[in-house]
Amino acid sequence: MKVSANWIREYLNFDLPATDELMTKIGAQLGGVEEVIDIGARYRGIVVVRVATVRKLEDSDHLNVCMIDDGRVTANVDREHSGFVQVVCGAPNVREGMLVAWLPPGSIVPSSYDEAEPFVLSARPLRGVVSNGMLASAKELAIGDSHEGLLELTEGNPGDDFAETYKLNDIIIDVENKMFTHRPDCFGQLGVAREVAGILGQQFSSPSWYLNSNSLVTESGDVSMRISLTNEIPELVPRYMLAMVDGIEIKPSPVWLQTYLSRVGVRPINNIVDVTNYLMLLTGQPLHAFDYDKVAVDGEAHIVVRNPHAEEELMLLDGKTIKPRPEAILIADLHKAIGLGGMMGGQNSEIDAGTKRIIIECASFDMFNIRRTSMEHGIFSDAVTRFTKGQAEWQCPAVLFQAVQLVQQLCADARPVGRVIDSHQPSREYQPVTVDTDFINARLGIQLDRDVMAQLLRNVEFDVQTTDSGLVVKPPFWRTDIELREDIVEEIGRLYGYDQLPLDLPKRDITPAVVDPLLSLKGRLRRELAAAGANEILSYSFVHGNLLDKVGQDKKLAFKLSNALSPELQYYRLSLTPSLLEKVHPNIKAGYDRFAIFEIGKAHVLGHDHEGLPHEFDRLSLVFAADPKAAKQQAGAAYYAARTYLLAALKTIGQNVSFQPLHIDAQDVAATYYEAGRAAEVHVNGQPIGYIGEYKASVRKALKLPEFCAGFEISLNAVLNHEDDSPQYVPLPRFPKVTQDITLKVAGEVGYAQLHDAVWLAIEDNRPAQTYANLEPLSIYQSDDDLGHKNISLRLTIASYERTLTDGEVATLLDTAAGLAHEALGAERV
Repeated sequence: MKVSANWIREYLNFDLPATDELMTKIGAQLGGVEEVIDIGARYRGIVVVRVATVRKLEDSDHLNVCMIDDGRVTANVDREHSGFVQVVCGAPNVREGMLVAWLPPGSIVPSSYDEAEPFVLSARPLRGVVSNGMLASAKELAIGDSHEGLLELTEGNPGDDFAETYKLNDIIIDVENKMFTHRPDCFGQLGVAREVAGILGQQFSSPSWYLNSNSLVTESGDVSMRISLTNEIPELVPRYMLAMVDGIEIKPSPVWLQTYLSRVGVRPINNIVDVTNYLMLLTGQPLHAFDYDKVAVDGEAHIVVRNPHAEEELMLLDGKTIKPRPEAILIADLHKAIGLGGMMGGQNSEIDAGTKRIIIECASFDMFNIRRTSMEHGIFSDAVTRFTKGQAEWQCPAVLFQAVQLVQQLCADARPVGRVIDSHQPSREYQPVTVDTDFINARLGIQLDRDVMAQLLRNVEFDVQTTDSGLVVKPPFWRTDIELREDIVEEIGRLYGYDQLPLDLPKRDITPAVVDPLLSLKGRLRRELAAAGANEILSYSFVHGNLLDKVGQDKKLAFKLSNALSPELQYYRLSLTPSLLEKVHPNIKAGYDRFAIFEIGKAHVLGHDHEGLPHEFDRLSLVFAADPKAAKQQAGAAYYAARTYLLAALKTIGQNVSFQPLHIDAQDVAATYYEAGRAAEVHVNGQPIGYIGEYKASVRKALKLPEFCAGFEISLNAVLNHEDDSPQYVPLPRFPKVTQDITLKVAGEVGYAQLHDAVWLAIEDNRPAQTYANLEPLSIYQSDDDLGHKNISLRLTIASYERTLTDGEVATLLDTAAGLAHEALGAERV
């Protein structure tokens, strides 16, 4: 944001401090100063002169010898007896009596000022006639693009300093735009002037035309131009205003207006477009002008604010043809689009040299819609920059009125016609904010008096009422960012000066912080899985609806985002596993033949709300995958590879983990993608915490997963409920351990977990006192000739803390366990 020191001075009733001091204040309390440009340096020495005489230069078809009157203010230049100075000029519009800008010898041509080698003028002969410097065009003065003739001046007298006359003896302050993101008013010189007054402790008063907005828009009884408006999308365009002006003459703007624009980097175009740009730069409110006769049909202009039709196209002013996105804001007449709302007008309605009647648009557009449309079409105009900050809809009448006034000032025959159109549905009501002084002082670490706080806010035109305990603050209409008490704290702190706040270090309590159990659990799980060789990933909490379909999850159970970051991120995910499965194929394609990836994150399910907000389920998910070649090197099925990682992770909680077959009709959203015959429920102390298994063929096909692929997903909240808060140290016995195997034949429908638990229970109940024991699986075998039975082999490892056990004692213990397993499950020892 380029700020003109001379421009903001016009709205201040006090003198600005020295440049260095002003830069320091702006940098500390308003925004980071990126660059300070002395515009006046490039115009040093340039003088306003009057062309006294003009005569043709002999042997030239376009050069003229001009005698100019500089009021005798320029030293070290040759003059004739009358005191005039001789300059050779080739401009076709040069004539006696005109006021122009003279660049005397020794001065720099402003348009070349920033070049590596600026063009320094001198007294030099042209076809035998000495020319003392040159008379300048708008382009040479770096004010406009016109190079066809001299820039004719309308203000000043011979001998006046050109820069001072047209306020070009200016300092331009380039302030970091990111500081203004939430401050649409600071995208105008008027708003910056107000803030500069505030940080300097001075009272600011906006111009009366800006404050008395509602009473200033008047209507004309002239009906020579007719207009109507249809706003089909008031939710996106809460205010849309139109005014018509007849008697327009398109011509270059006066020099004063061109210099205002050029100083802050905007190119002058013509008087009408320059008026809209001038007011945009002044107030932050963009405007646009349409050629009435290019829009009107049968003597009436019908303006329609709507979304684009299918396959509709629009050629913009910059020559780019676009198909506006379906949700874009389009300005149209009855037959065609004439502008992209809030962004850029169309070529079919632009102001040109033949324009005689105009429609001036002043509107408020939805900032989020403008940003999305801008990003999709790559349009980053000055209007877009301002509308994406959320310009205040309440300033539209004042700015529109001022635009009509300026057009009348620049076009002698211009007159407003007909009625002013104002389609207004307020987007929000601004309520006063009540805040205690103690609340403010506690957060700023100071003790400001209530009246001092009130004055700081009144300086920038807040309406402030004081109470016994604090302030009742009503923000002005242009401050769309003030809603909370904290906003008032920020405002007072900034206006008072953050550099004046105390630098005391905050007091800290040395009492150890309470350990967050969930955070601690997540840390341990990460370490265990990483140690086991798994890789952690981070993915978005949002997924595409297509991914939910591929894994068999119902989109109706997912929270759908109304303002998604991108079309690929439409829904809150119901579980973490689909996000991991989506990453398997790209990694295998990239050459990783065998890997395990995991994520610790959150899931959300409709119907599980907490105080009206989506409840967040903390989960851990892991997927192990191997391509066909690498899968041959894996022992057992993919299920067991995933189980290895799960047991490695769950060993941190020190509790009994078991597995139960997954029911085919399981309805949990985290179970829909598992193959029922090759998956299980994970239990801790008999309570379910999640699922583990291989994936359905339909899921593997949809996501291009290898056949050897399995994983698990568990609830961390459920794990936390069963975690042992005080794990005990279990010493290993000093005496030799005894290991014996047992194989039991059971019916095919008996699960491994059932048999394991029955044998372990028998061992627990019958083993000698003061012993350490462990029961682990060896194998599960089922013959093709006897599908009704299977053999399960287990290995018992046992040792005593008091003595050496004998093989006979262990064999007797296993006999007892086999007998109890026979009674419970019909198991036969083989």
